[in-house]
Amino acid sequence: MLYLLYDMMSRHGEIHVPFVNLLRYLTFRTGMSMVTAYIVVVMMGSRFIAWMRTKQGRGQPIREDGIQRHIIEKAGTPTMGGFMILAGLFAGALLWSDLRNVQVWMVILITGSYGVLGFLDDYAKVTKQTSAGLSSIQKLIVQFAVAIVAVVMLIVFAPKSPGTAGLETSLVFPLFKNLIFDLGWFYVAFAAVTIAGFSNAVNLTDGLDGLAIVPVMIAAAAFGLITYLVGNFVFSNYLQLHFAPGSGELAVFCGAMIGSGMGFLWYNAPPAKIFMGDTGSLALGGALGAIAVCAKHEIVLGIVGGLFVAEALSVMIQVAYYKKTKKRIFLMAPIHHHFEKLGWAESTVVIRFWIVSVLLAFLGLATLKLR
Repeated sequence: MLYLLYDMMSRHGEIHVPFVNLLRYLTFRTGMSMVTAYIVVVMMGSRFIAWMRTKQGRGQPIREDGIQRHIIEKAGTPTMGGFMILAGLFAGALLWSDLRNVQVWMVILITGSYGVLGFLDDYAKVTKQTSAGLSSIQKLIVQFAVAIVAVVMLIVFAPKSPGTAGLETSLVFPLFKNLIFDLGWFYVAFAAVTIAGFSNAVNLTDGLDGLAIVPVMIAAAAFGLITYLVGNFVFSNYLQLHFAPGSGELAVFCGAMIGSGMGFLWYNAPPAKIFMGDTGSLALGGALGAIAVCAKHEIVLGIVGGLFVAEALSVMIQVAYYKKTKKRIFLMAPIHHHFEKLGWAESTVVIRFWIVSVLLAFLGLATLKLR
């Protein structure tokens, strides 16, 4: 919003304040979106949590078949902390982004819609006092429907340049300069699976205090750099990356994700005063998936967000193996609970998973230069 004001004034020759000229720099607006999002979340935090406690009463229901210590220690902790995250995220992104950019609106559509879906799921859990909210089928139908609409919008309206013809429906492979497959309209299905799948992967990871939000911030930081580079013709050409016009503006959105995540962690650090719930996890996972689609780095998302992929795979493997043999591979799924069952302290699991996320982020970023 501020960028549009700056652009309008500069076209009429009305910019005379040096500080205002900083608005034309993407790096400045990214930093300011981070600060804005952090301030919004921290300022609303205490009052919002207190209000949630009065409204939810017994708080988020804990899985009865889960870790018994969680049932005792986390009882009464409110959920829907994703509202705080989304408030800061949208404040930072809308205030500092170029709102003429279709990629920004595509990611906002995904994030907001998945946030509403997550709220309905959280609301069902709290009101019915059960760990089962909306059915998986209901959530998947909505996730795929929204993702398909958003991806079609991106393909049709995203900016194009002469050297990027067909890129909008293509799958780009990292490590190779020219390995690219044009999937045509089948790309819509692939992108929808990427967005919905990553949304659910982050949702499955959100099971311990601080476990999901920090890897989300790490992935957002990595993709903030990726979108900045692939959205700049000079940098993308130097690194031999595929130029994705307009995607650089998503660095501002990534900055807002980091800032809102830091603000939320202030209250979600052990012992958590509030959980993000599906309101936050579905929205943040969908946002990361949408950003990867815009930047044409869907495969790299699987590397950077490898922790989320491992969490989702552990659940799928556990369910499939149990249906076939009536036995379990993991002591409990998702896999972070497996390590708790092995005797790891919650803080140990969380911090070690953070370390893994950092290493995976660096591995994903390394693909930018290895060509």
